[in-house]
Amino acid sequence: MKFGVIGSGSWGTALVKILTDNGHDVTWCVRSEKLAHHIQTRHHNPKYLSSVYFSEQSLKLTTSSLEVFHQSEAVVFAVPSAYVLGYIPSDLSSLRKELIIVSAVKGLLPEGNLLFNQWLSRAGINDEQFIALMGPCHAEEVAAEKLSYLTFAGKNAMRKDAIAAAFKTPFVNTITSNDVDGVQYAAVLKNIYALGTGIANGLGYGDNFQSVLIANAAGEMKQFLQSISPQKDIQYAASVYLGDLLVTCYSLFSRNRSFGNMIGKGYSVEAAKISMQMVAEGYPASKAMMEINQQIGAKMPIAETIYQILWNGLDPLEGFEKLEKHLY
Repeated sequence: MKFGVIGSGSWGTALVKILTDNGHDVTWCVRSEKLAHHIQTRHHNPKYLSSVYFSEQSLKLTTSSLEVFHQSEAVVFAVPSAYVLGYIPSDLSSLRKELIIVSAVKGLLPEGNLLFNQWLSRAGINDEQFIALMGPCHAEEVAAEKLSYLTFAGKNAMRKDAIAAAFKTPFVNTITSNDVDGVQYAAVLKNIYALGTGIANGLGYGDNFQSVLIANAAGEMKQFLQSISPQKDIQYAASVYLGDLLVTCYSLFSRNRSFGNMIGKGYSVEAAKISMQMVAEGYPASKAMMEINQQIGAKMPIAETIYQILWNGLDPLEGFEKLEKHLY
């Protein structure tokens, strides 16, 4: 299959590795001509996962997202949610009806707090052209070829199965799902809760409290998902829900946990953003999810506390001391 990948960060790099290792032709849209030239001539990304090397026979570099759309059967988005629309062609009617759009985006689009598929649907793209690609799967472990699991959610079973098969390797197991909206909202929420776990760690709370915090966060997530994306027979203890929440909250690779840890240690939001030099999706998501939940009405004291700390200046210690009374 001919794939296009948009995004040259760690996750985009990891996905290109999987696809090229499996022998698929990939047109990779990266940020600059300089980066494209480096990868084309030296066969690795100097900024992210630099130990990963690519086969030049199956990889083409470009800085044009339009070229990616024209040359691919499936286009994979692996960029922060705030930048997604900058890569979308202005004339969506020119896209082939059989083109598959695969989203590895783990955030909400700022325009209307929409999931990517919701925006595409409003723009006239058939829902059956969309597949969500979710974890739990850290890019660094994919690069190291440590066993990982990916979940592919879509409405068209044939396309979903084909994309999942394209990503399956000896070190990546693939799972399919029908819960297109739910797996994406779970990916948004787990970033918020991971940021909260980082705040707790920065404040000096120990493993015992953090485990209680995450257990309660799983309950919050389930309640929200059941309210906004009701599905029969959903196992919320599955890897794409609980598994992704756990790894994002606990892993040293988690940029959201790292961001929260700085907030707990006394950094301002702006100072933490500068120090990270990477996008922590949980920060904008915390505000967006509170706006969405105003219409849903799910009980979310953990997400509410994180929002108040990040956006309304609530003292982290004061916020968590109040939050303690809501946990069980």
